Amino acid sequence: MSESPGVAPLTVLGPDHGGGRLADVLPSALAVLGVPGSADPLGLVPALAGVRRVAVLLVDGLGWYQLPTAAPYAPTLAGLAATVARPLIAGFPSTTPTSLVSLGTGVAPGAHGVLGFTVRVPGTDRVLTHTDWAADPSPLTWQPVTTQLERARAAGVAVTVVSRPEFGGSGLTVAANRGGDFRGAAGGEAVAAAMLAALATGGGPTLVSGYHADLDRYGHVYGVDSEPWRVAATEVDTMLARLVDGLPSDAALLVTADHGQLDVPAAHRFDLDTDPRLRTGLRLVAGEARVRYLHVEPGAVDDVLAAWSEVLGDAARVRTRDEAVATGWFGPVPEEHLGRIGDVVVTCNDTYAVMASRTERPMASKLVAYHGSDTAAELTVPLLVVRG
Repeated sequence: MSESPGVAPLTVLGPDHGGGRLADVLPSALAVLGVPGSADPLGLVPALAGVRRVAVLLVDGLGWYQLPTAAPYAPTLAGLAATVARPLIAGFPSTTPTSLVSLGTGVAPGAHGVLGFTVRVPGTDRVLTHTDWAADPSPLTWQPVTTQLERARAAGVAVTVVSRPEFGGSGLTVAANRGGDFRGAAGGEAVAAAMLAALATGGGPTLVSGYHADLDRYGHVYGVDSEPWRVAATEVDTMLARLVDGLPSDAALLVTADHGQLDVPAAHRFDLDTDPRLRTGLRLVAGEARVRYLHVEPGAVDDVLAAWSEVLGDAARVRTRDEAVATGWFGPVPEEHLGRIGDVVVTCNDTYAVMASRTERPMASKLVAYHGSDTAAELTVPLLVVRG
């Protein structure tokens, strides 16, 4: 790989680690396309001079630390990783909804408000699962930031979004990718075909944003480097090879990811639904297994902090909301978004996780691999830059 983060996978990173961010990808792509007012934080403009069409592909779960594991089953990916790859930091929490919206808006999570896999809707006892989100709350008010796709379209760029058909019109798609024409495509071959077709349409500046989910899915269910995960890595490679081979001469392909993954052994799993010490004082729980947002009963913050710190010990960092925000990972958080973060925030270390076996969907506690926390293996994602 052309650059290395230089840290062990389980190292806890701070928000000032490294250079580029996932949120920088689309602003730099727009700068390449000449969209007025676009910064180029990743410095892509000199390398991509003359490019008029840009395709951005996000491969869910393809963290930087998964690249060597995938290499034996993905020769195209391995070749690109060795020559045109650089590491980026996805952001915190290192989870799909947060990262997709950071990519789409070009801003930190505090500003766009999609602050976790699940979050409390302030003023209610409702927990919103961003991947199951339809129209309530309205994506336009829940995520108020203008997307980079909207900026591109306003500047005359042809913009297309390629993702699974069932994601068309979802709350998360609207929050992250409003401004693009949606094309449904299931599977790597279909994603590559739809992206290339969109690139070939018209002769003016063009931006195509694509998404592929299977590697993440098989990692969760079977584990990283399981046989199904290896098959999924091979399918990713086939998709990449078709995209690279089919790029027009005036086009570039940017490949990145939303997070990495870690297998969590059974001995490293706590269950808040079966341990009364972890239930006392809680009103509701959001987040996910590696990052928990605890919303507590009035006056119970100190007791919950003490109980969770005692039970989890070195397995996690247990902090108040104010302390978590002060780390800087969320960026500035406006008042209207603060209530989406728990009164207490639990961030898991090493390969530990906190399950909720009875109150979350049944499969959530039975997965093999997880992400969400602030280790290098979860936060660091690749950026591959390929010219046609």
